[in-house]
Amino acid sequence: MSFFEFLGYVAAVLSTISFVPQAVKTIRTKDTKSISLVMYSLFTAAVLCWLIYGIATRDVPVALANAFTLLFASIILICKIKYK
Repeated sequence: MSFFEFLGYVAAVLSTISFVPQAVKTIRTKDTKSISLVMYSLFTAAVLCWLIYGIATRDVPVALANAFTLLFASIILICKIKYK
């Protein structure tokens, strides 16, 4: 594994786990007042595009990071819509 591939995996892990606290907090409190629906909708769509890109280019760090980020971002977005 090259240094840059390793760096890609580190970036993937860090960017993905950054969403966990917000997802957990949103699930526990059901408080979504401070979350922008437009921003999270656009962000979730962008993450989906990055996931497709990662899969299409066989870029494993990009695909993995965006698969997990899509999961957490979708949870937050669903909560925002559900608990509006």
